Amino acid sequence: MRYHIRHDLTYTYAEPVLLSPQVLRLYPRTDALQTVETYHLTIKPPPSRLYTNLALDGSTEAWLIPPAGVTTLHIHMETVVRTHRENPFDFLLEPWAVSLPINYPHRLQQELQPYLTADADPTIAALAQELWVSSEGLVVPFLSLLNQTIYDQCTHIIRPTGAAWPAGITWQKRQGACRDLTVLFMAVCRAVGLATRFVSGYHEGEPDWPHRHLHAWAEVYLPGAGWRGYDPTHGLAVNDRYIALTARPHPQDTAPLAGQILTPGVSAELSYDIRITPVAG
Repeated sequence: MRYHIRHDLTYTYAEPVLLSPQVLRLYPRTDALQTVETYHLTIKPPPSRLYTNLALDGSTEAWLIPPAGVTTLHIHMETVVRTHRENPFDFLLEPWAVSLPINYPHRLQQELQPYLTADADPTIAALAQELWVSSEGLVVPFLSLLNQTIYDQCTHIIRPTGAAWPAGITWQKRQGACRDLTVLFMAVCRAVGLATRFVSGYHEGEPDWPHRHLHAWAEVYLPGAGWRGYDPTHGLAVNDRYIALTARPHPQDTAPLAGQILTPGVSAELSYDIRITPVAG
């Protein structure tokens, strides 16, 4: 698939403010799953300095230093991305990674450690054990059953701002935004020793959707298959209808813009507009 994406962010401040350096995570990944064909970024007012860096997960980050005394900060990103994964189940697992628990080789276990830190909530452990038994401890059926369980039993709601809820809260409420449902999925995976990370990006969605939002899903590391995406919000394995921006062990590290207001007592009001259009070619 090939997509044209336009994403506008506008931060409005009640009075002129001084901002810390801001980290911008609005550059789609370029990897085996997707290719960035064109990219354009406009920032108003223009930053005093703009640095482009390679982030920890291999994605592209921009560090910008806004001028002093801004009352609005507007960011416009426009890109064309080609996605490649038509079949999300086209893989073979290592023979030792077919069943739970996976006995990772020592070096791989060390590399995956940030993605394995488990949630201590006993309700999450109980859910993980229930799904383990139902899937007979087989990794791929476990992931499919978990994905479908969250989709079937939890209601998707829109929460434009705010941190992701703890997994136990989302499961108790049986509802959550896409980031909440993703954190729940990740927590259950980690409870059985599966390495997961949080992905921020875009989903094609329905053509007649009036409003678009940033989407979130999980990637699970499957030895022999690499990182594979699961979207509990839609109950789907991630294919070429998804466009990833960045992926980290924790959701707070994937925010599209991160930084501080250094002027005391002033808050920001955020508005945004996202448009995703399939294009030919």
